[in-house]
Amino acid sequence: MKRSIPDSIVIAGHADHDLLSALAREITQRAGGDAALGAKFSAMLRQCVDDVIMTPKTGRRSYDELEKTEKTYIGTRVEIELRAMLNLPKGKLDTSILGRDVDIKNTMGSNWMIPTEAIGHPCILVAADEVRALCYLGLFIARPAYLTQGQNKDAKKSVSALGFANILWLLRDHPYPPNFWRTVPPDVVARIFEGRTGNQRMANLFREVQRIPITRDVVEAVAQQQDFMRRIRSDKGRGTRDHLAREGILLLSGHYDAPLITGLGLPPCSGSEFVSYRARSQAEADLAAAHGIALDWQPTG
Repeated sequence: MKRSIPDSIVIAGHADHDLLSALAREITQRAGGDAALGAKFSAMLRQCVDDVIMTPKTGRRSYDELEKTEKTYIGTRVEIELRAMLNLPKGKLDTSILGRDVDIKNTMGSNWMIPTEAIGHPCILVAADEVRALCYLGLFIARPAYLTQGQNKDAKKSVSALGFANILWLLRDHPYPPNFWRTVPPDVVARIFEGRTGNQRMANLFREVQRIPITRDVVEAVAQQQDFMRRIRSDKGRGTRDHLAREGILLLSGHYDAPLITGLGLPPCSGSEFVSYRARSQAEADLAAAHGIALDWQPTG
C-alpha cells in the first residue's frame, strides 16, 4: 500500500459521509465491535494469502512467488471470506449492505482497480501490505471524480490521488500478521521439513523456532496430519510434547499453559497459539514440574 495516504475528508458535511458512516457502523457491529473487527479482519487476510502460497507443499515463502492466476484468486477468496465473516448476503455486485449494492475490491499493491459496474456504488476497499505487515479496510463511493482518467484494457480505473482522501477508513495501517515463513531463514525451513513424519516435522519446528508464538495454522501445515492436535499434546510418551520434554524443551499451549508461559516470561500467546522454550535452570524445570510438565533437564555449558 502507498506509504503516504492523505487524511480522510469524509466528515460531517461531506457528500458521502452519511452513507459511508452508516455502512461503517453496520460492518463494525456485524464484526462484534472495533477490536473484534481488527482482529478478525487481519487474521482472515493472512489466512487467505497463506492458503494460496502453501509453503509446506510448494516451498514458496512469499506472495511475490505466486502465479498471476493465484494472485487473482486471492481477491476472490477475500470477497468470499469477508462476506462470511460479516454474515453478508451476495448482491448484484459482490454484496449488499443496508439495501445498497456494494463491491468488494482487494489489492496486495498500492491501488484498486474499479470496474465500470461499480461506478456510483459504495465499495469496500481491502489491502494487505506483506512487506510492512499492515492491512487496510476502507469505504468509498466510486464516483468518476475520484477515479483516474486512464483505464486498463478491461476498462477498469484506479482510485486517484484525490480519491484517496475520500476513503472512510475503518482500519488504516493496522497490524497484519506477517507471513510466518518470511520470518524464518531458508536453512531453518529446510531443516523443519526434513522430518519424514508429522511428529518429526513438528519437533523440528519447535526445536528451531523458540520463544516465538506459532499459530495453529502453521503447526497444522507442518504436521500435515488430521490428528495433529493429538500429536502436539502429551500422548503416552509418543507425542511431540513428550519427545521435546525428553530434550529439556517445553512445548506450551496458549490455551492450557498460560500461567506457565507468564511465569517463564515468554511472549503472550492466544488460545490458538503455541510456544516452545528450552529450560535454562533447575528453577525453570521445577516451575514446569509445578505445572505438571516433567522435563529431562540437564545443565549445559
